[in-house]
Amino acid sequence: MDLAEAKTRLSIPDLWHRLELPGEPKVACRSPFREDRCASFSVSPDGLLFNDFATGEAGDAIDFLRIATGLPFGTACKRFLELAGGAVSSPLPVRQTPPASPQVRQKPSLPMMRRGTATELEAVANLRAVSRSASILANGAGLLRFATWKAKPAWIVTDDDRLNAQARRMDGEPWEEIGAKAQTLPGSWASWPIGAKTGANYPAFILCEGAPDLLAGLHFIHLAGREADCFPVAMLGAGMDIHPEALEIFAGKRIRIMRHLDSAGAAAAERWATQLEGVGADTDWADFSGLRKADGSQIKDLNDATQIHPEDAGDLEGLLP
Repeated sequence: MDLAEAKTRLSIPDLWHRLELPGEPKVACRSPFREDRCASFSVSPDGLLFNDFATGEAGDAIDFLRIATGLPFGTACKRFLELAGGAVSSPLPVRQTPPASPQVRQKPSLPMMRRGTATELEAVANLRAVSRSASILANGAGLLRFATWKAKPAWIVTDDDRLNAQARRMDGEPWEEIGAKAQTLPGSWASWPIGAKTGANYPAFILCEGAPDLLAGLHFIHLAGREADCFPVAMLGAGMDIHPEALEIFAGKRIRIMRHLDSAGAAAAERWATQLEGVGADTDWADFSGLRKADGSQIKDLNDATQIHPEDAGDLEGLLP
């Protein structure tokens, strides 16, 4: 039996229980390797992978065994093969780690932020082709704020928890030092979906990718008169997994992912759906394939859909969950 076959026989939950580690392996759980007050550890639904969001450690079942026991990689592979085959040559060691001091995660270093003026709200609405009502709703919910950042007037997406924040220039130009239009502010929890705790009591969510789609989400929620039962949340990058603490908020909720029509967006939507389904969320995603903007170009995301061609507008009926 080789290691590939052994991994099909012995999962991370199997090892977790075999080693009598504390807690229970879940999509959102506490680390079995250290003191963990806030469920910063994750085991994939199929039990094949783990991720420690606090330490950055991640890997498969062999990596899990190596970290749990403190064995060198080669020895861990041999012991893994033994365990998968049902033979144990000697008791497995379990790494003894003294309790760590509680980790206090710092919030982002934010500029002095304020609510927007009527002129600023109108400017952002025009910049992102959403209704003024969408800007007003975002501002009222604490998802949209205004500040001076890098000596430039900026609009910022964040929420009342201030765990994650991203700035864009009011003139729509990129930040010169990074060559990109969006800058996640230092210290942000990049894996934290903006709006998660704000909308915790809502039965339905739309999960968006990026700040423009967050505003577009409110645009469509307002058009449908769904302000009372549907709330937008946003991941600010397709490459990030949803933070385990946020996953707990989505447990049992109805969620529609506003999938971007590119390879990164498709991969992110599938990954987020797997995470959300792991906590019992009823999840699907929107499909913008074949829809056109008013200028005839392809709609690629939710923000593009605010400019839909009149002949295609009927295809957006039922957009919200």
